[in-house]
Amino acid sequence: MRYKYYLDPFGCAKNQVDAENMLAILNSSQWDAAEKAEDADLIIVNSCGFIESAKRESINAVLGWRKIFPEKKILLSGCLAQRYAKELAVSLPEADGFFGVGNPAGITEAAALAAGIKKTRTLAAVSSGERPLLSMPPSAYVKISEGCDNRCSFCAIPLIRGALKSRSVKDITEECKTLLGRGIKEICLIGQDLGSYGKDWAGNGTAGSAAGSAAARDTAAGSAAGLPGLLETLSRLKGNFWIRLLYIHPDHFPLGILDIIERDKRFLPYFDIPFQHGSEKILRLMNRRLNSRAYIDLIKTIRRRLPDSVIRSTFMTGFPGETEEDFALLLDFQQKAALDWLGCFTYSREEDTAAWGMKGRVAKKTAAERKRLLEEKQVPITEKAMDRFVGRAFDVLVEEKFEPVAGDEGNLYLGRLPCQAPDIDGAAVITGAQSLMPGTMVPCRVIGRRGFDLEVRP
Repeated sequence: MRYKYYLDPFGCAKNQVDAENMLAILNSSQWDAAEKAEDADLIIVNSCGFIESAKRESINAVLGWRKIFPEKKILLSGCLAQRYAKELAVSLPEADGFFGVGNPAGITEAAALAAGIKKTRTLAAVSSGERPLLSMPPSAYVKISEGCDNRCSFCAIPLIRGALKSRSVKDITEECKTLLGRGIKEICLIGQDLGSYGKDWAGNGTAGSAAGSAAARDTAAGSAAGLPGLLETLSRLKGNFWIRLLYIHPDHFPLGILDIIERDKRFLPYFDIPFQHGSEKILRLMNRRLNSRAYIDLIKTIRRRLPDSVIRSTFMTGFPGETEEDFALLLDFQQKAALDWLGCFTYSREEDTAAWGMKGRVAKKTAAERKRLLEEKQVPITEKAMDRFVGRAFDVLVEEKFEPVAGDEGNLYLGRLPCQAPDIDGAAVITGAQSLMPGTMVPCRVIGRRGFDLEVRP
């Protein structure tokens, strides 16, 4: 007998990969995905537990599904379940079960327990590259590491995901090969910090010991070079595709990757670097080693080496101790950095983090106003950054057909340029095309800007 589940996903791209792996395992046993929750035997809420607003969103999803379907079974999975399983078992009776992130293969047992059915078993092993994909075509996320050793004072990720654990170069390469064989045109490498890739092997004796892990043995040649070593191996893959790098901690950005990106144009000059702040005092309290001057130097180096580079970052307002003077330094850093894309967040006080007990808490209203001001000042910076692409030709990934607007000739499609990462940046609005196939790469010329979006024509 087969059963049906419905997935309600939350959180970041790393959480998405976890969800995709869970789906692969469920689909290989006695479960099938349902298109609608009403048709499912089990609703799975794959949660985020990073900040307070994300936690509330995931909990509200469970409460909402329980209200709509009082008799259905609900499983809360993901980061929130990993961090608060014991507490939620008492405070959230609306959920019938909880499943964290530590053991993906256990999802079949957790689903069976939550649904109150006979235990199911996995019928076949599933390659990570063959998992169902939740991203828009033709992109896929590839997680190269788990956990983090940076210990930023505000971050709960090490509490949830543990210490850094890098995957082997061999496993990552095989996954990328499989995805490319499925027609994927963009591979987004993700991790809590790509710049730390391989550091958990260096100097700990693991790679050289007789009992060393398979991952360390498989990557003996590439691990010493960390992320550059991995990219060198991936550069040997054949075909026309993009590789995009997401999430590199600025304190140890591996400059060696710039050589590879200069040489192989399939590696996009797109960098997601979470600088977080411009005040040296606040950066020190965040447990950052470098300062805004070093960060500006890094930005200048990237742009000098790669003139078409695109840099995205995140800023945080309201960190404990942030004064008006500190915020003024952040505004100054924003203008000097002239980042192409920027996301702003207010500080979320997370128990068991180093910042939990820090003095000088900032009022939520003040933090929110500072966030609003940063976002307002970023608008002309991003618009100017996008204007520099107008008149130029680029390959564009076609994602979906869209309803045309009055005055447009032909069909309207949405896609992305190299300067636009999935889900978080603007889009390429493709006009003047008679027929395009979503999931393909099409040469286009940028003919104008619509807000943060770029209009292109084949």
